[in-house]
Amino acid sequence: MRHPIGDLTDRIAVITGGASGIGAACARLFSARGAQVVVADVNEAKASRVAEEVGGVAFAVDVRDEVSVETLARRSEAEVGPTAILVTSAGIVQPPLPPEALPIDLYDQVLAINLRGTYLSARAFATYMLERRSGAIVTISSITAERSVPLHAYAPSKAAVTNLTMGLAGEWGRAGLRVNAIEPGYVRTPALQEQIDRGHRDPALLEEHSALGRMVEPEEVARAAAFLVSDEAGCITGIALPVDAGYFAVGGWAPYGGARRREG
Repeated sequence: MRHPIGDLTDRIAVITGGASGIGAACARLFSARGAQVVVADVNEAKASRVAEEVGGVAFAVDVRDEVSVETLARRSEAEVGPTAILVTSAGIVQPPLPPEALPIDLYDQVLAINLRGTYLSARAFATYMLERRSGAIVTISSITAERSVPLHAYAPSKAAVTNLTMGLAGEWGRAGLRVNAIEPGYVRTPALQEQIDRGHRDPALLEEHSALGRMVEPEEVARAAAFLVSDEAGCITGIALPVDAGYFAVGGWAPYGGARRREG
């Protein structure tokens, strides 16, 4: 069955960080819309479970490592076929520690996975896409890229991802590649749930500071990604699309009591 809106039939989509959260949601939705999905993750066992669920292929990858990422791209191209779509969803979060309490090894790890990993992944797959003069890449940034928050490694890494995305869109656009970012709000992923369970996040506050009064579901980010890689977005490149339940819309309302409640 073809999907007239967001149809991805017969396209090969590689998703880094595809074993859980936003990446797994993208794998499921892209497969449902006709794509052949490659699930790439540092946790190969979890990647294999998602790949089996969607009828796809799983590969292990450490996005921090140049050789690992280039091996992923080479194997995917040789064993699965030409990559039409890349989603760079591999990333980690951090607790909201002040700089003097934030271990520098954690800082380095966040930057290595979130920024370096995005760059290495985009570069490796673009090498093949450029030869075909066709391809769509979606990076996963964050609303924290646009605001001051007490996440002194995570937020700068995501701000850099947004900036990198715009630069790559300009770099590769004349060769037929489109590169866009999604800036999700607070998404109900296993990683965020772990932060909540540890007491690092208050879910009531995450819900309160959005226009819709709720968190974002991984499937909602996946739907935005599916649009951006589809033909319907054929003239869209170099943007950072918020999928944030209206966090940006009411972020400045806190001194006025927050978003108005509309009961009834």
